[in-house]
Amino acid sequence: MGLPLALQARDAHAQPTGRQAAPRPAAEPSNVNRIVAIVNGDVVTEAEVRSRARLFALNVGLQPAPDLVARIRPQILRQLIEERLRLQDIQRRRIPVGDDEVARAVNDIESRNGLPPGGLRAQLRAAGVEPRVLYDQIRAQIGWARLIRGMLGPQAEPSEETVREALAAHAARIGQPEYLLSEIFVPVEDPSSSAETKRFVDDVIARLRQGLPFPVAATQFSQSQTALQGGDLGWVNLEQLDPEVASVVQRMPPGAISNAVEVPGGYQIVSLRQKRETGRENATMVTIRQAFLPFSSPLDPQNPTDQQRAQLTRAQAIRGGCDAVEAANRAAGAVRPADPGGEVRLETLNPPPLRQLVAGLSPGRASQPIVTPDGILVIAVCSRETRNLASFTPEQAKQQILRDRLENLSRQQIRDLRRRATIEMRG
Repeated sequence: MGLPLALQARDAHAQPTGRQAAPRPAAEPSNVNRIVAIVNGDVVTEAEVRSRARLFALNVGLQPAPDLVARIRPQILRQLIEERLRLQDIQRRRIPVGDDEVARAVNDIESRNGLPPGGLRAQLRAAGVEPRVLYDQIRAQIGWARLIRGMLGPQAEPSEETVREALAAHAARIGQPEYLLSEIFVPVEDPSSSAETKRFVDDVIARLRQGLPFPVAATQFSQSQTALQGGDLGWVNLEQLDPEVASVVQRMPPGAISNAVEVPGGYQIVSLRQKRETGRENATMVTIRQAFLPFSSPLDPQNPTDQQRAQLTRAQAIRGGCDAVEAANRAAGAVRPADPGGEVRLETLNPPPLRQLVAGLSPGRASQPIVTPDGILVIAVCSRETRNLASFTPEQAKQQILRDRLENLSRQQIRDLRRRATIEMRG
C-alpha cells in the first residue's frame, strides 16, 4: 500500500534512511477544537486539519508554518471530509479493518525506513503529530481498497475472453511508444471550487519540481486508487490515458513533471519516469547473495589489526556459491542481510564497480574479498537470466484490467457518497 514517507517504502535499490523530525511547533491557539465541518453527523475539527497539515509538513521536510497551513488548508479539509465519507461507508458495510492490520502497516513503514519498533510513533510525536492522525489515514486506505474490491464481485476476476482481447491489443501495439507513469488526481467536487483546487495543484507541482518525492505527494493528496502505490500507474500506452493527458505525455522527456491537466472530475499531475517501445526491453536479471565480515574498528590500511587480518583470512576461505556465502554471513553475525534485495537488473546496479564485479562472476562462484573501511564483503551470483521486461503476460493483463475497474468504481462510489451526503461547513 502507498503510505506517507518518512513513512513510505523506498526504491528496491535504495538504502533506507531515517528522516529528521521537525521541531515541535508552538502551542496552538485555543480555537483548535472548534468544529469546521459536519459530515452526516460526524464532526471535523480545526485540530484535525492542523494535525494533518503537520503530517504533510513532516513528510516533505518543511516547518508547519502558518502560511503553509493556510495554503493547504482547503485541500486538507476536503480530504478529511472525503475520508469521513469513506470511513462511514466502510463502517456501514461492516468492512473489518483490524488494529493488527494497521500495526502491521506501521511495522512495515518502520522496517523499510530503518526505524526501530516504536520509532515512527516517536517521530510523529516529536513533530507535534498525534500518531492517530496517520493511523486513521492507514485504516481508511485499507478499508476503502477492501470495500471497492468487494463491490466488484465477479468482475474482480476478468474472463478469459477479456484477457485474450487485452493480450491481442498489446500485441498489436508492439513497437509503439509505452510510458512508465506516476499520477496524482485531485478531484473538483464543486465547479465553484475549481480555481481554488487549481491553485493548490499548482503549488504541489512547484514543490515536486523543487524535489518533493512524487510518492509522498501522491499518498497525501491523490484521490486515485494508485495513491495506495504512491501514484504508480505502471507502463501504459496513450490509448489508456485521458486524451488531454496523452497529449501532454507524448511531449514530455523522461524525468519531467507535467503542469496541471484538467480531466473529467478534477486535475491530474503526471510524472514520466521512463519511455520504451511496447514489447521490447531486454535486460539481464540477477540474484545475488553477500557475506559481510565486520571490523571491530575502522581500518587503517597501513596498520591493520589482528581482528581485521583474521576476517580477511576467513573471507579468503569462502568457497562455493550462494549457500556458502549465506553460511559465512550467518557465521559473521548477519550484520547485513545475505539477500540485498531479491532479483535486480544488472544494468541499473550501482555503484558501477559493483556492477562490473557482478557482471564478471559466474553463477555458483564467490568473488574475491572486497575490503571496505568497516568490513569485508564477499558476493556470489545465484542466477543470471536475459529476459524481455516488456513482455505482457496473462497475469499482467488481469492486473491491468482489475486496476482500471477498481479505479472507475472508486471514483463512481465517492461521487455517489458526496451526492447523498449532508455536509455542513462552518466558518
